[in-house]
Amino acid sequence: MFKTLCIMMLAVTAGTVGDILLAKGMKELGDLSSMNLHGIIDTALRAMTTWKIIVGTAMLAIFFFLWLAVLSWEDLSVALPMQALNYVLVALLAKYLLHEQVSPLRWGGILLVCVGVMLITKSSTANKPQPAATVGAVQSDSRSGG
Repeated sequence: MFKTLCIMMLAVTAGTVGDILLAKGMKELGDLSSMNLHGIIDTALRAMTTWKIIVGTAMLAIFFFLWLAVLSWEDLSVALPMQALNYVLVALLAKYLLHEQVSPLRWGGILLVCVGVMLITKSSTANKPQPAATVGAVQSDSRSGG
């Protein structure tokens, strides 16, 4: 479980930083909904050469490959809720880097999500079967009368 937590924290951090950079980059490029087709194409071409968009996309690629690694050894029902930890990082970075308002109610919701992730993670370690060597040793002792 320690390996999963470490890799998920790296993945969540990479994904969150990627999302923040993409958001900052796109806000600088402008609102696509108010553009005509020519403006959207021009903005898309500019996005491909904007460092925030490029680095943000690279960070999301790092997230993706770390996520694949976690999925190769952990149950999805445990790994997926761990992604919710990005809500904490997103709120912090959005507040301090994007200067967004994060209300106390939103912080309360984030706290509830964190408690839920802790409960799910705890349930994962509580439901793991004992290793075969330990089970065999217990059975051997009970047969020998000790």
